[in-house]
Amino acid sequence: MRQLLGIQTVTSGKARFPRKVYGAILGFMRLKFLSVRLQKPFSMIREFHLADWFTLANAACGMGALFATMTYLQTTDIRHIYYACGLVVAAGIFDVLDGRIARWRQKTSAMGRELDSLADVISFGVAPAVIAYGCGMQGLYDRIVLAAFVACGVSRLARYNITAETLSDGGDKVKYFEGTPIPSSLLLVALLFVASMQGAVGDALWFGQLTIAGFVLHPLVLFFAVSGAFMVSRIHFPKF
Repeated sequence: MRQLLGIQTVTSGKARFPRKVYGAILGFMRLKFLSVRLQKPFSMIREFHLADWFTLANAACGMGALFATMTYLQTTDIRHIYYACGLVVAAGIFDVLDGRIARWRQKTSAMGRELDSLADVISFGVAPAVIAYGCGMQGLYDRIVLAAFVACGVSRLARYNITAETLSDGGDKVKYFEGTPIPSSLLLVALLFVASMQGAVGDALWFGQLTIAGFVLHPLVLFFAVSGAFMVSRIHFPKF
């Protein structure tokens, strides 16, 4: 009968399937697979919690601070340093809010924690270092110290992500910080803001400059070295 109707069969073990039906099933599976792949980016966005949007705002403020500093380097208009410092402060506010919102709504996720770390690297690691560079810490030794400061911040966040569950004793909130948290760089940003307000930028930086082996070091950059050292230390700081 199948031969009269022109339907061929495919034999698999004891089962016999019409070839056209078999092909239709494979075609449907391919379409389903492609539709799932196309939907993945959109489903990721739908999985964001409210706190995650505040975290992204934190990162956006950090990027704004970088752009403001680059504009200052192009125009030498000191107001852009003020804008950069203000945007880092705004990033700090969003950083506080995202944690509180996550605990209030009782919705936390591994993705949210990773987002928070990445945003913090931009806003409290890279942005303060670039603002310092814009303010005049542009010698070779300055660049090495600023790069080491960012590296310490990245290392501090990586250690926190690994040990957060242990430090929280199974709860949702850690009891203390091991090493100073990277948002403590807000103190450095405040220092740079005051310096810029007083015109202490460029060649007028506080504490002047030293020339060692033909390369320049601004002693003010050592505040970043101390901050980085505290971040990777094992000292316990209570979390309020």
